Amino acid sequence: METAELAPPARWLNRTTLGVGLTSLFSDWSHEIATTVLPAFLASLGAGPGWLGLIEGTADGLSSVAKLTAGHYTDQLRRRKPLVLAGYVITTFATGALALAGNAVQVLAARVTAWLGRGARTPGRKALQAAAVPANAYGRAFGFERMMDTTGAIVGPLTAVWLLQQSAGQYNRIFLWTLLPGLMAVACFWLLVREREATPVAAVSFWGGLRGLPVSFRRFLLAVGIFGLGDFAHTLLILYATQALTPERGGVAAASLAIGLYLLHNIFYAGSAYLGGWLGDRVPRRWVLAAGYGLAALMAFVLVAGPQQLPLLALVFALGGIYVGVEEPLEDSLAAELVPSVQHGMAFGTLAAVNAVGDFVSSLLVGLVWSTVSAGAAFGLAAVLFAAGAVLVLRLR
Repeated sequence: METAELAPPARWLNRTTLGVGLTSLFSDWSHEIATTVLPAFLASLGAGPGWLGLIEGTADGLSSVAKLTAGHYTDQLRRRKPLVLAGYVITTFATGALALAGNAVQVLAARVTAWLGRGARTPGRKALQAAAVPANAYGRAFGFERMMDTTGAIVGPLTAVWLLQQSAGQYNRIFLWTLLPGLMAVACFWLLVREREATPVAAVSFWGGLRGLPVSFRRFLLAVGIFGLGDFAHTLLILYATQALTPERGGVAAASLAIGLYLLHNIFYAGSAYLGGWLGDRVPRRWVLAAGYGLAALMAFVLVAGPQQLPLLALVFALGGIYVGVEEPLEDSLAAELVPSVQHGMAFGTLAAVNAVGDFVSSLLVGLVWSTVSAGAAFGLAAVLFAAGAVLVLRLR
């Protein structure tokens, strides 16, 4: 495989950027097929919601640890590509191995292995992507990758529905089909992504690597963490829409409409990811990220009002998709901007870990307040945290 030891190419949409984008599309396509049918598969094995929560929570938690560890390790390598490629291979075959699972313990083992591979590849992939483009194009490069990834998240569930109809509920066949887009992801990364040989940092301890990150980046992590405490899983939006529409339309129609609204959410997510990154390359990135956080606060304030009508719910889902589309590439772009390139792996790994903790705590917190107080109080709390994160981002220098 060719390597280049020159400065990043002037064009941001180069072979590596395209390769990373296609890899994300096919990889997300693969594991979204599995994710869509996983609850029904577990039910067919006699495992209920408790097992699903344990499997997803364990997989997400260990994936966060893998991101943090890989971020520290990848900065000490001259070549990051083999580690990232290995992560994609592990995720592909572990997801396909669900076809062999005969009980919930085996599902847990396969899912955790897949997510460990996913976590191990993430910091190195982002570092390779940042190294392949000039600094003034970080937003477009990361936005393009998020757009492609979300396209996979749209196509994956649709593919799963089609496969369910074709396979007559034979889940092992569906999981075997995930190998096709998964191997396409491996091939795209292997054949298209070029690696520029890096100058590794001197070997330091994990905590030494954390302490070595710039102060400005640590302040950025504080803003991301506070925003993340309110950034609840958008499956809660599906639940809210289902409950809001059921009295008028009935349970089945309400559930179908809620799924349709979530598809709308993902379409806006895919469409806004590149546009947000493009804008971040033209005005200060902290302004664009703060605006994205502000849209999240607006979405939460609309929910506080208790919308029951379909147009208002569509507005909520659209705002949710737009702010996530802006948030994700701009957070990566700011991380790449605030941290020297030799520390990019550690920076991206730390950012991913902070976001993962926020994902876990926020959904638990918002769900608990919703259950014990009211939906309005839960979304009001989220709105305050979103607004606080926006203010802190604006104060970055």
